[in-house]
Amino acid sequence: MATKKSPAKKKVATKVVKKAPAKKAVKKVVTKKVPAKKAVKKVAKKPAAKKVVAKKAIAKKPVAKKAVKKVAAKKPAAKKPAVKKVAKASAPKQLKVDQYGLEEDDEFYGLYFAKSTKKGLVEVKPCTFSLMYWWKGLLGYPDMIEISKDSNTAMLQFESTFGGGDSGETELTEKDVFDIDHIIEVDEEEQLISLYSYVPIPVPEKLIGALGLSILNINPETRYGSLEICSTDNEDGQNEHFLRYRAATYLRGVKSGKVEAIESMITNGSEFFGLALDAMCVNKSIKKWLLS
Repeated sequence: MATKKSPAKKKVATKVVKKAPAKKAVKKVVTKKVPAKKAVKKVAKKPAAKKVVAKKAIAKKPVAKKAVKKVAAKKPAAKKPAVKKVAKASAPKQLKVDQYGLEEDDEFYGLYFAKSTKKGLVEVKPCTFSLMYWWKGLLGYPDMIEISKDSNTAMLQFESTFGGGDSGETELTEKDVFDIDHIIEVDEEEQLISLYSYVPIPVPEKLIGALGLSILNINPETRYGSLEICSTDNEDGQNEHFLRYRAATYLRGVKSGKVEAIESMITNGSEFFGLALDAMCVNKSIKKWLLS
């Protein structure tokens, strides 16, 4: 008997276990699904609101661009007064001018120079004064400058001795010495200072061709000034040819340092003329003529 009842109890137990989980599981699943649907609806509504806001922002962007364009259109109007201010600032460039045409920021502005001569006082204009200061003030030589009656032109003549180099690489040595004549002309109207350095010996006719060819070869290598053959009539009416070196400098616009500009022209001119003479002496006939 005992063995028959035990299997019956087992069957009841299995039925209870099956019913209890089945009812609970159904209720729980139903309650979970309903809030999940509501959450989905809420999420769907939020993006829709964002899209509307985004559309409004896009609609406002063109308005912002128009506002920028208006501001940009107004900027040129604001710059116009600035341009006028710059024009006013440049007005002081119209400086006062003295009797020589020098502006008030020039080193010789408003000054009057004169020198005593046998004919009385002669006006010395700025360019001539600059040459005079270099000749008398810096070098200490006596006044030899000739000034025209209207003081618009002036001339200084002097001599120097040229000697070759001692390096052993030049055609002319220290023993090869000869004289050079110099003329410095002043043109006050042009404010031009011109330097002419001459070999005082006339060029023989037979050397004109060789000398001209040498000048054509040397001039492109001369960094300052140039060589040339100058022809003139002597006292007897005969035509003579001279070798000369020419350089010039403008003092127009040089507000400060006119004397230094003249000194630089003459110093550099003498140096380059010496180099040119040495180069010419590669031709032995030219060297013989220079040293004759």
